[in-house]
Amino acid sequence: MNDILKKYDLWLSDDGPAALVIRENLVPVEGPDGVLFPATFAASEDKTFKGGYNIDEFPDGTNICLIDSVGSQANRIEPLFALKKYAVLVPQVVVKAGEKKVNLLDAGHRAGDAIVRCSALQQDLQDAFKAVQKGDATPLAKIAPTSLVFGAWDSRDTQAKLPRLIASTIRAYGVRKLTRSAQYVPAAEYVEMGMLEEPADKKTKDSYAERGFVHVPASGSHGGVIATGGIRRDATLHLAALRLLRAGESEEETLKLRRYVLGLALTAFTCPSAGYLRQGCNLVLDLNKPSEFVEVHNDGRREKATMKHDDALKYALETAKAFSVGENRSVEFDKERAKADVASDKDGKKQKSARNKQKT
Repeated sequence: MNDILKKYDLWLSDDGPAALVIRENLVPVEGPDGVLFPATFAASEDKTFKGGYNIDEFPDGTNICLIDSVGSQANRIEPLFALKKYAVLVPQVVVKAGEKKVNLLDAGHRAGDAIVRCSALQQDLQDAFKAVQKGDATPLAKIAPTSLVFGAWDSRDTQAKLPRLIASTIRAYGVRKLTRSAQYVPAAEYVEMGMLEEPADKKTKDSYAERGFVHVPASGSHGGVIATGGIRRDATLHLAALRLLRAGESEEETLKLRRYVLGLALTAFTCPSAGYLRQGCNLVLDLNKPSEFVEVHNDGRREKATMKHDDALKYALETAKAFSVGENRSVEFDKERAKADVASDKDGKKQKSARNKQKT
């Protein structure tokens, strides 16, 4: 047997580490005191969160600001497997929706996403999710293996849930929140010069503003933050969760599956994180604060891990070959399936509503 296939079997054994953990200290490209723009979020339905930056305040006066969420990080990392260097590791499943082609690797809900659920792959994915529920993740690994790495929930059908093996989050500590103001000045005084009539109502005035025909002030909007306590990316590869994956009753096939998924997970986990998150948020490693990469054991021991990305890729290539990667597929988005999907959702809600009424 190829020795590289057995190289990380300790991480797959029951007495192996519970997880691998990476902690990277980051800094804005402008410097430690540079302004960075966190993600913004909509207000909660109950208005307890009014929207904007997600900043948690604590009684001692400290705070933590969410820069990039677990879901956002997963969606940034997963498309790695569409790049030429990594594409052979996973099946390339593409859905044609009108004039647009969407790779499953770019679908927000992965194997549970509507775009692939409403395609010719609908039955195959339903069967694969049901197989996972019965203890065989192989069928799903042949279609959408990254759903086993980054997690998925088939919330619209089988209700099968796959935990995230990789969880990565970026947070800033001790942030000072800034505001900014701006003033849009049109190229000409359209109303004053008689090129447009004076707006007769608010709707027309708003339309002028949206189209750039009048002055538009913007005061006190989000202006970013300064992280006085630093910025850190925390990433975890949950080996304990990976060891729950099975390929039915076969120990040999289960080992092949786990090695394959581990190879994908290690490749994604060790890949240098993307620094450009959004306008005004370009982060790089802080060389003044060393990063940490450790194995964390069930008894609490933390031992240094030394794997490099190139080593992870070599391992992934061998494990993918041994597992036999699923075939590439190109399918059409099916409007009729989408209509049926919406109709079934409506019927499900009606039935649920009826049951609730009976209970009351």
